[in-house]
Amino acid sequence: MNTAGVGLAVTPAVLSTLFSHYVSRKRLRHQPTAQISYDEGLHLIRKFLEYASRHTVEDFQAFTAQWVPHPQWVKVDVVEIPQDELTRAASLLQEQLGPEGIRLVGGREWWQWRKPKTTLQAEWIEMKADYHERKKKADPGNRVMLYVHGGAYFFGSVDAHRYQIQRHARKLKARAIAPRYRLAPQFPFPCGLHDCLATYLYLLRYQEPKTIILAGDSAGGGMVLSMLVTLRDRGIPLPAGAVLISPWADLTHSFPSVAGECPLDYIPVSGFHHKPSMAWPPPDEDELAELRKIAIGQKKDLGSADAGSDARSGVPDVGDVADTTTCLSVEIDGEFVQIKEQIQIYATNHLISHPLVSPVLQSTLGGLPPLLIMVGGEEILRDEQIYLAHKCANPEAYLPPNDTMDDAARELIGKYKPTDVYLQVWDGLCHVAPTLSFTSPAKYQYRAISQFGAWALARAQKTEIDILDDDAISFISSRSSSSSSSSESEREEAGDPTNSAEAAGKEKQKKESGGEGGRTDTKNLDYTKSIGKAGDPLPPFKDHMIRQRVTTRGIVFPLPPAEELPGCTMDRNLIGVVKAGTVRKWLEHKKRWDTKFAKTKRRVHEERIREMKAGYEVFGEGEFPPPSALAGRRRISKPEPEGKKKARSLGMSLWSLWGSKHDEITLHREQQAEDGREAADTKEAEGQGADDTQNKQGKEKEKVSRPGFLKTKSCSHSHMKTVRDESQVQESSSGASSSKTGTGPKADEADERTTPMDDLLALRRKQNEDSESAAQKRNLLSPNDIPTTPAPDTGVMGKRPFLDGISMPFSLGKRKDKVNEGDNASTMTLNSNLDLDRTGALTPRVLTPNPDIKVMDSMAGSAAHVGSTSTPLATPSLASPGERPELERFVTAQEDVPVVATPKAG
Repeated sequence: MNTAGVGLAVTPAVLSTLFSHYVSRKRLRHQPTAQISYDEGLHLIRKFLEYASRHTVEDFQAFTAQWVPHPQWVKVDVVEIPQDELTRAASLLQEQLGPEGIRLVGGREWWQWRKPKTTLQAEWIEMKADYHERKKKADPGNRVMLYVHGGAYFFGSVDAHRYQIQRHARKLKARAIAPRYRLAPQFPFPCGLHDCLATYLYLLRYQEPKTIILAGDSAGGGMVLSMLVTLRDRGIPLPAGAVLISPWADLTHSFPSVAGECPLDYIPVSGFHHKPSMAWPPPDEDELAELRKIAIGQKKDLGSADAGSDARSGVPDVGDVADTTTCLSVEIDGEFVQIKEQIQIYATNHLISHPLVSPVLQSTLGGLPPLLIMVGGEEILRDEQIYLAHKCANPEAYLPPNDTMDDAARELIGKYKPTDVYLQVWDGLCHVAPTLSFTSPAKYQYRAISQFGAWALARAQKTEIDILDDDAISFISSRSSSSSSSSESEREEAGDPTNSAEAAGKEKQKKESGGEGGRTDTKNLDYTKSIGKAGDPLPPFKDHMIRQRVTTRGIVFPLPPAEELPGCTMDRNLIGVVKAGTVRKWLEHKKRWDTKFAKTKRRVHEERIREMKAGYEVFGEGEFPPPSALAGRRRISKPEPEGKKKARSLGMSLWSLWGSKHDEITLHREQQAEDGREAADTKEAEGQGADDTQNKQGKEKEKVSRPGFLKTKSCSHSHMKTVRDESQVQESSSGASSSKTGTGPKADEADERTTPMDDLLALRRKQNEDSESAAQKRNLLSPNDIPTTPAPDTGVMGKRPFLDGISMPFSLGKRKDKVNEGDNASTMTLNSNLDLDRTGALTPRVLTPNPDIKVMDSMAGSAAHVGSTSTPLATPSLASPGERPELERFVTAQEDVPVVATPKAG
């Protein structure tokens, strides 16, 4: 594969899409493909994958792994993951697999093997402006994103995904690290998982877990989920949160959407098929039987000559080529069909239902950090992703199949609390829509990801996080706003209920007639504003979930109940079972490919026989790599060739340039906006409206001549939004809980303590809710439209904190293990009408005078009276109606202060 060939293959699709797009504009008006860039990008990727299937897997991998230069405003550093972290990750993975898992995988050692003179590397990706700002402040950084790229586990690279990763880093003002993990089929499961675990362990050397979030798309999303489960079960500190973009979580393809047709998605409905090669497809059962005979004959010949010869010790025996694959039996049209070939590139047939390969089959997905799961409404994998989200949030309601439920599984289900999940299903979008980063829907998705990532980091660190708010200067925002300013009916039919009363009437009419496609239900609308603005507070979690249906314009609607979603209503015993419809499409495509590449397949088979006769190196007893694994195909006396230096890809560079164009234009507009603000500030500082032209020109020349100005200039605070945790998740139901999380009666008692300030805040919240409800009825703003923080220790600028509109003259933060920790005069006064019982809980009491207590002594020893039954500073009540209490006299201690004589005048 090369750029010229790819260009010739996709050009007809690009031209035909351009023509049909304008011919069918009316029909496409309410779909994502109404935007020409999205329509072109979708068809371009689909045609590219179709063209790639006519080439070998090795050619496809080489094309997507070519070197792609990064923009000059992005800083990229390559690091090498130390060997000790790889060894530690291998140990954790072996513990997670257990004896049975190691047997199914084929051993403990082969998946740790790498090509000669190669190591695991990862890329640090960061905006140069953010890097210089961190260095200036000597800040190690409190936000890091570990991003695992997708590609069906067998293609793609960090180079090909860098234009997406740099956008995440820019939006979140974070550093991103992306591992260059090994890919199947040469390095099948669990090779890639081993590399990603080692990268996370490497991060823990320099970063606290609360400063890290994980992210992944497609296969990378499934990999991130398997990482989290392994870290959870092995007791490794979990990150602050994770983002799963269209995660591939079921390699058995057992959910309904996979068997259907998805015209608005680019994933092949019949699976990935490629021209035969030594790497893929691997030998089927018939080929393995022939190879087994060759191995037996060689062993007999060696036994009669010199069975102990070291030169031939690497020749496989019967066990080395036996039981390496498992036939799948599927009933199609009343007949049982046996599939002798490996159907998934990532894992053999008997491993595709392993919980670390298909995470939907995990016993429980509770006990994980908060998750954002983004689903394309028209992608082929949507049902398994929606099911995955509900399984994380409600493990007891979505149990694994009965045949996998044992005592260990039941113990895990009871051990971990539900995971808090933010589920977004985007109307009409394809698989991993952020790939089309130059489109308007992707813009909203990137902002939603940065918003969630900032919230997860702020919650874990108990602080506030500033992220970019570039809506006013975004190139896509201005373009989409101009295109969206069409007729009212277009906005209404697109699902925007915020228009006029006429729109509400039409929405009601749609509801009575069944809605548009049965999907738009605005009667019980919860959120009507766009999620496009970075920094908007997350709505509260309900039953550990935020469930949203989002239009391509960022308008949020409620998601239908779980019982109305096909993925959530499946019989749990059918999950993980290969379905007839999926297999039928796979077999039909394979039959066409076998006919088309029959000669190539025969040549590959003959080459495998020659290699088997020459002999392979083996790892030792108990090590049986899968047929496709390069570790099991190392020829004797012929070392593996070293990796070639990457060549620059013109095609991938053009695609990356297209994907990065929005970031470049946005940065340029941001710079122009910054210049305009600085000019306005200079003019104001020189006098009210005074125009000092020479001074202004001098400042502009100084600015332009400053070296590296565009690279190092940091963003103005006016372009930032502050994100904080606003108690969307109740602490008692924290999604980041694990077996280490403190629970029990004492923790519950500590959470139930109340103070007068709590009562005051509860009253203020109720008043705000009432005013907000009344304002919504009149379509007015309410006080709660301004986000506030529940109980910050201090604001970002060090000012006094505000809580529900109340200005606090002191810090409200206090430790639960010490009741009076941080008490001052204000808090002691507020708590003066409460007592502390022996357990430390605050309880009301009847106030009576206590003249026997000395005020000064009680103040000096207030800590000693924590468990007492009276409050020294309590205000005494009246002995009888109309009687004044006795006055108390306070005498200050005499101080020996020298008297300074006043000098006499004159």
